Amino acid sequence: MTLLYLYHLVFYGVYTWYAYNNPSDSKNYFNELEVHTGSWFDLWGTDTTFINFLSYPFHQLGFNYDMLMVTFAWFGYLGFLYAYLFIREKIPIKITVFKKLDLLTLILFFPNMHFWTASLGKGSAIFLGLMMFTYAIIAPKARLRLLIFSSAVIFYIRPHVFMFVAIGAILGNMSGKEKIPLWQKFMVFVVMIGALVLLQDQILGVMNLQNSDNILEDFEEAAEKNSEDLSKAGSGVDMSAYPLPLKLFTFWFRPLFFDAPNILGLITSVENLLYLLLFFKICKKDFIKFIRKSPALVKMSLVIFFTASFAMTFVMSNLGIIMRQKTMVMYFLFFVIYYYLAEKKYFKILELKKRKEKLRASISINENPLGNL
Repeated sequence: MTLLYLYHLVFYGVYTWYAYNNPSDSKNYFNELEVHTGSWFDLWGTDTTFINFLSYPFHQLGFNYDMLMVTFAWFGYLGFLYAYLFIREKIPIKITVFKKLDLLTLILFFPNMHFWTASLGKGSAIFLGLMMFTYAIIAPKARLRLLIFSSAVIFYIRPHVFMFVAIGAILGNMSGKEKIPLWQKFMVFVVMIGALVLLQDQILGVMNLQNSDNILEDFEEAAEKNSEDLSKAGSGVDMSAYPLPLKLFTFWFRPLFFDAPNILGLITSVENLLYLLLFFKICKKDFIKFIRKSPALVKMSLVIFFTASFAMTFVMSNLGIIMRQKTMVMYFLFFVIYYYLAEKKYFKILELKKRKEKLRASISINENPLGNL
């Protein structure tokens, strides 16, 4: 984890250099703080406003642009720390892939994940919120404060992502193989549904649908317009005519080498190829059986991954935006893949132990009688 911290700091340096030489949202956040004349709680709100709210105390302490950048890079690193704790607590078995490379090491050191979580902005803060949430949901009673805090962070940065997380938590809790008391399932259901009802205006407000009479139709129109606007950018792709499987493929695994928009795109293409190779590891007949019998956390992760991916494919048509947005959801897929591979390895170990025990029993029965003299 020390090496991971130093590695993350390298990406803080890379992103800072990139921000000084290209248009960057991080500069806009800092400039808004510079001209703000109101109080701290004047910045309380969702989406972009909440990042200013988080940044304001540090700015008041005299933090300049670079200091705020490294502070949010620290938030991003804490996200990786919680991801490590989350995965290692639930999966103690080590898995090797790609010529004895540890899978957890590979997951934690993916460069694109670090680039978009090493700067002043939403990426680092919401990644921390999501990973804190997954770590807290393992033991919600013992980590209730962390669960509430992380839920608030997710909601205030991206209300629609909180919706996906809430749906995933409900479905995972209801369908997991663990024997969870009925009252506990009912409590999770009531709390999450209640939160969605109370916060529906803010969630729908992301797409300006809070006053809509026909949400599905208006969402489709808003998504189409947003998609057209994004596709006009230099790295835009026209996904409006794509079938759903191709939209999902684009969101998860592009850019690839044939459509990389720049050097960053080429680096990301290598990473996307690794994503694709990892995805192939669950394209097996027994994966469906695994999902049906999997624990709640695996099902929750899969629901969050698919629902978020499904929604985002309708509003994303720019490879640059896609590279940034998918950092929020890819770790949920990585966890499912890791758990699937670990379970297969675990059953192989059990099978080998059974064979050894049978072999030992067979040897003891067929011992040379002279050996007992």
